[in-house]
Amino acid sequence: QVQLVESGGGLMQAGGSLRLSCAASARTFSIEPMAWYRQAPGKQRDFVARISSSGNPVYAGSVKGRFTISRDNAKNMVYLQMNSLKPEDTAVYYCNRGSSPWSSWGQGTQVTVSS
Repeated sequence: QVQLVESGGGLMQAGGSLRLSCAASARTFSIEPMAWYRQAPGKQRDFVARISSSGNPVYAGSVKGRFTISRDNAKNMVYLQMNSLKPEDTAVYYCNRGSSPWSSWGQGTQVTVSS
């Protein structure tokens, strides 16, 4: 069973930056597209960004130009650099496979942005 461990969240003021990290135990990690998702209180989990196995990124419109997804296949790690944070970015952030997410989600990491 794949284990996903997200970290790096915190409380930030609007305009600040955070870098999230995700460690994945999947043996097939290097050939899998990976993605970040987020879930705000009372809302469904939404797509944030995806990166292909070769490093090509795709972003949700709401974060394009502010967030950068990256990966280190040698370490089975995925990252999300978040700049120019806005209060509407407040959510629990999760990583998972970028297509057909694994059934076992991590605990997520809370990001709270104050105005």
